[in-house]
Amino acid sequence: MVDKSKVIFGNEMSDKVYKKALKSKQKFIKKFGDDSEVDYPVSVQKNPYIGDSLNVDNILVGEPTDNIHYNKDDEVVSGPEAFDTEKGIIVGNIRMGFGHYRISMAMASAAKAMGYKPYWLDLNSFPKTTCTKVIGYQNDLYSLGSRLSKNPIFNALVWEPTNYEGFRALSYNAADQKNAELMAPVYRNIPKDIPVIGTHVWPAQAAIHAGMKHVVNAIPDNWPMALHFSEGSVHTIQCKNAYMGYRILNGMDKNKVCKPMPNDDLVYTGHYIDHELVSNIEADCKRRMDRKAAGGPMRFLLTIGGAGAQKEIFAAIIKYLLPVIKINKAVLYVNVGDYKNVWDDLKKEIPEMAHISTEHFDDFAECSKFAEDALDGEVSGIHGFYHSSIFEAVYCTNLLMRSADVLVTKPSELAFYPVPKLFIKRVGKHEMWGAIHSAEVGDGTLECRDIPHTLQMIDLFLQDGKLLGEMCDAIVSNKAQGLYDGAYKVVELAMGMKGDN
Repeated sequence: MVDKSKVIFGNEMSDKVYKKALKSKQKFIKKFGDDSEVDYPVSVQKNPYIGDSLNVDNILVGEPTDNIHYNKDDEVVSGPEAFDTEKGIIVGNIRMGFGHYRISMAMASAAKAMGYKPYWLDLNSFPKTTCTKVIGYQNDLYSLGSRLSKNPIFNALVWEPTNYEGFRALSYNAADQKNAELMAPVYRNIPKDIPVIGTHVWPAQAAIHAGMKHVVNAIPDNWPMALHFSEGSVHTIQCKNAYMGYRILNGMDKNKVCKPMPNDDLVYTGHYIDHELVSNIEADCKRRMDRKAAGGPMRFLLTIGGAGAQKEIFAAIIKYLLPVIKINKAVLYVNVGDYKNVWDDLKKEIPEMAHISTEHFDDFAECSKFAEDALDGEVSGIHGFYHSSIFEAVYCTNLLMRSADVLVTKPSELAFYPVPKLFIKRVGKHEMWGAIHSAEVGDGTLECRDIPHTLQMIDLFLQDGKLLGEMCDAIVSNKAQGLYDGAYKVVELAMGMKGDN
């Protein structure tokens, strides 16, 4: 077998690059140990948060297989025999921000809707393993970089170049592939014939190193970067404008003309979106336009990432909207995810919020009911949402966006969702392409890179009914063209790989 750090899609790495990759792996072994010979047992347990809504079971690694796990009705739901090798499909992911979890939920939602059994494999959730230790270490570094990116000098000199050109290089993929060899043991006792969808490259790379037979690598970004390569898997992309960059490895070895990816290794699917959102697009867009026509308050959904890098922008938006919220011309949903400190900081900075805010904290059932009632009911004021569980924290946004008029977000994974969007300043230069794509397909604004331009867009949404209407029309038209069917197509592709062998 060709060493995936030595040769990448037929492009041979230099001795210097390969030695650096080996050194990277040895650094992690020295820091966290090498468990490549450990025979980790696996078991299956119903996900206590999204198990009911998305039919998801967690794959547990490193726990004794004689452990019996029960659901709330005292029914046994786990054990090695619980794997459905006929209808089962694994969604491999990591927590690195909310994005990869959100894409994973879209895959699980589509799998359930198509009659398959989704299994959740979070490689960052097994603290005994070298795999999780390596991922956790790198995740902490990325989170630190996100926070430091608020400093314009660090952002310009370090963060944006790293996210844009550093991750683009084949040399980066060479090191990643070597590090991913340390992640393979978590797959050892998982049936090799169950298809795997990786919503981050590491679960896909680790699956290939572990000998999983059917692996799809669902690439989240539409700025082509070698960071996302998992050779041996089928790579899917959400945007056609990314196709050629990935196919020819454009700019991934400086000015060198690279050997291209094989044709069958790269597939355009469209956006990775949950079944619950796709299936309700027409009805939700009609509700938005009906509310606008009736002169109802415009509902803005603010989603704040864990790094809190956008907190200052959202504070400015809240201050600006307070006068119109008080006269019921606007409504705010503010989802701070699993970071309650962000909500607390906003309340301290904006004391007036306390008088018109309702807190929906750590009660997912109540959050779900609020979201359902808001579809056709009246809403006023500011509503804050916080959940200590990352599953509930992430999925809360999915529930709320159906009754929201405008989603206010940085142009990350949410750039692809079928709801009118106002894009605030990115966190990492690669994200700018999400806003560009959304503006091209008509369902979002350009990236507003400072507060004055962000507030200008707020005004346009409030005062100009044409803007919202055009976005809603574009979303309905995009759906008819299959633009939001990516999750279904990825699941279909993964399950189809079984039949091809």
